[in-house]
Amino acid sequence: MHVSHFLLPGLAAAAAVLPRGVDHTSPAAPALVSRQGDAAACTAPQKRVEWRTLDAATQKQYTDAVLCLRTKPSKLGLSTTLYDDFTWVHANLDKAIHFVAQFLPWHRYFVHLYESELKNCGYEGVMSYWDWTLDIEDPSKSAIWDPVRGFGGNGVGYHRFNGVNPVLDVCVQDGPFANMTVAYTNEVHSPHCLSRNFNNGIEFPGDMLSFAYSPKTIAGIQAKPGYDDYRQYLEGNPHGAIHSAINGDMGPASSPNDPIFFLHHTQIDRLWWLWQQARPEHQLDYAGRKTQDVEEYTLTASLEDVMPYLGFAEDLKVADVMNTKTSTLCYEY
Repeated sequence: MHVSHFLLPGLAAAAAVLPRGVDHTSPAAPALVSRQGDAAACTAPQKRVEWRTLDAATQKQYTDAVLCLRTKPSKLGLSTTLYDDFTWVHANLDKAIHFVAQFLPWHRYFVHLYESELKNCGYEGVMSYWDWTLDIEDPSKSAIWDPVRGFGGNGVGYHRFNGVNPVLDVCVQDGPFANMTVAYTNEVHSPHCLSRNFNNGIEFPGDMLSFAYSPKTIAGIQAKPGYDDYRQYLEGNPHGAIHSAINGDMGPASSPNDPIFFLHHTQIDRLWWLWQQARPEHQLDYAGRKTQDVEEYTLTASLEDVMPYLGFAEDLKVADVMNTKTSTLCYEY
């Protein structure tokens, strides 16, 4: 059974977490800025919506803005594009931002940075999410894969499992990102076609592991009382299942190669936001494992922990993004 980098052991029989190296070298990062934000300044938070509620013109404006990022130079001084900066940062921080407490707040701000760059490329709408719970009857037929009003469909080519390695030659050939070349595989510069390899670990596409993000599964996760337990179930089940089921470029740590990554992570953020709203007295709940480093395994996470962005943006404290309705983020669902 093939399982992506993001799927926790135990989600399905024979699941395995892929080992990944991490290169934390980067251009010089700016000094840490603490900016928990001013709640009073966020008077009209943007309301993020499900992709299918956007009109066709707004959907096209969004995908056009994604393509625009590919025309802009790297902010990091890399030989690749602004679009690829997101992939490079995510891949090089792999172990610092996955299977640790920081997973949710780090990706919350990462999506916000992406939204900001889309707006710089002319997008005037709100950031949207893909609610995959709506598609569990047949995820491979979701409207999200529509070539006109979506992100294009499955890759075309020889669908297969390849041990623990991603299958990166099953090229997307329809939709706005047809025949798009992406720059990285994990942290290595490795230009290749944007690939998707829909599967359920046994069949192509099968049910795409829909049990892991069914409404029943999500309801059980949303009922978890503590942050650490909640984060582990959310990251290891629906989050990991979607990465694994789409596979291709969504499989390794360079998963921001696929534009669907950001709608997927906006949905993950939405679920966390809903979990926080259901517990207003515990909105700052944050705990768990600080690092994957075995030698530092006993370190516990803190709201004062720094979230690194390798020079692409200011490094922030976790506390700065726990509330989305401040001047730092200013959005809701």
